[in-house]
Amino acid sequence: MELDSLYQEVILDHYRTPLNKGLSSEKDIQVHHNNPSCGDEVTLNLTMKDGFVKQITWDGVGCSISMASTSVMSDLLSGKEYQQAMKVLEAFVELMQSKGQSKGDEELLEDGVAFAGVSKFPARIKCALLGWMAFKDASTQVMA
Repeated sequence: MELDSLYQEVILDHYRTPLNKGLSSEKDIQVHHNNPSCGDEVTLNLTMKDGFVKQITWDGVGCSISMASTSVMSDLLSGKEYQQAMKVLEAFVELMQSKGQSKGDEELLEDGVAFAGVSKFPARIKCALLGWMAFKDASTQVMA
């Protein structure tokens, strides 16, 4: 199977069966982000404990890229120490800004590397970053 096909399958799997979707009543903060250019929206609940990302739950509507990327982010960052979660977030942002020149660090980004092809399409980058920016906003507020 070609790598692009495999990555498309990863994205579709996360879209069809998203991880951590459904807002938990337990939260330290809730944020709502939207992408006005396409109408995608995500609401994210974040719980932190002792400097660790305890839980990320979310709900949203939008394209397969934004919903799948939020699913990947919620799974990937849950359980991580705040600074490590921010390193993963920065690596994903770098991947999205690479204009298709980077394949991403699979060890760090895991399923997040499936979005490498999205970076070739400027209009879709905001879709892929929607949930990640919601996490950054929420975690920055909690850690302030």
